[in-house]
Amino acid sequence: MDRMVFVAMNGAKQVMTQQAINNNNLANINTTGFRADMSVSVAAETTADSPETRLFSINKSMGVSSRPGDVYTTGRALDVAINDNGYIAVQDEEGGEAYTRNGEMVIGPGGLLQTAGGYSVLGEGGPIAIPPHEQLEIGKDGTISIKAPGQNALIQLDRIKLVSLEDGTVSKTDNGLLKSSAEAVVDGQVTVTGGALESSNVNSVEALVNMISLARQYEIQIKLMKAAEENETASTQMLTMR
Repeated sequence: MDRMVFVAMNGAKQVMTQQAINNNNLANINTTGFRADMSVSVAAETTADSPETRLFSINKSMGVSSRPGDVYTTGRALDVAINDNGYIAVQDEEGGEAYTRNGEMVIGPGGLLQTAGGYSVLGEGGPIAIPPHEQLEIGKDGTISIKAPGQNALIQLDRIKLVSLEDGTVSKTDNGLLKSSAEAVVDGQVTVTGGALESSNVNSVEALVNMISLARQYEIQIKLMKAAEENETASTQMLTMR
């Protein structure tokens, strides 16, 4: 009976983990540029001192979905939607490089161009600083141009660092930024659409169906544990009969 309980308990645990991931995706259905997390349960070996009949499964991250989200117009000069499978490079809390699809930007303290989450946007030479200006435009290739006070012409200031990442190498950090296990490549083919943002790529219908399916799987695992308990009780009663 212990084998049956072991399998059911492990199954229930993995279903709960997958449900948490799915619920997090659903919770971020309105988060700009959000990439849905993907995971799968895989078989794993037990410890050396465990019986050979004992196997268990673990949830393995499959990275994030590269499916594009819908693009909607905002008309705001500092908003950009990334086309293709590109990403904006930003500076994380530790001074390293991370990536995002959230193109909602603001001008923060010291004129630094930042994401809505407060991360500095990287350009060709590091964080981008925006001086006082009367007009600002972001070109299709990420080039930032401004018209300084008293000037008539736009001057090119910097260019947003746009990179492409290999599918399957992208993982999400606790702060929602993306990291890559492979080297990010500055890609001149990646373009942006100014005055627009990309919505979350979570498919609400798919996520809701998955939530129901996972709930049923969990219920099955609980029933298996209950059945194992009943079988054990019945077996004990039979052994004690005289």
